Amino acid sequence: MSDQFRVVFVGFNADTDSHNAMESLATKLGVSKQKVVSFTQGKPLFGTAEKNKCLKQAKLLAIYGFQSKVQAVQSSMTNSPPVNNAANERVFEALDYITSSLIRIEEKLEELEQRIDGQNKSSEEKEDGEWQDDELFDELDLDTEPKPRSKKLLYTLLAVLFILLIVLGFSLAFPEMVQF
Repeated sequence: MSDQFRVVFVGFNADTDSHNAMESLATKLGVSKQKVVSFTQGKPLFGTAEKNKCLKQAKLLAIYGFQSKVQAVQSSMTNSPPVNNAANERVFEALDYITSSLIRIEEKLEELEQRIDGQNKSSEEKEDGEWQDDELFDELDLDTEPKPRSKKLLYTLLAVLFILLIVLGFSLAFPEMVQF
């Protein structure tokens, strides 16, 4: 990776009117005069670039009477790993929380299914106990299948899971837009 540089304002040439120089440079670059004024106060006018491009920018500034120098910019990669590690740590904590929540939800669903099965069996035993004579029903063909259980809750939980996974993927893809 090549080094990055930035053009820094040093001063004006001795024979240059600063007011006219700032106006003409702002017109040439198509930026506001305020941006050129802030450049003279130490703010960057151009973004970081390769050395050759910065030298061309310095020549352009020299045409309009600005004295400038090309300065190396320290890479911000030294600050990035701790931020990335912290972000990764938060993502792993979020994944762990989501996983443990899903496990608890699954356990609750199984418990609810067992309760429903137990209630169905007990109601069937009560019905069997109420009829003393099954001979009347021997002639009838009563092979009815139980009603299928509604899986609405399961589908709702799966939809919530997919939404959370989409949000997690979005936060991994665009961490600057989503903050936990």
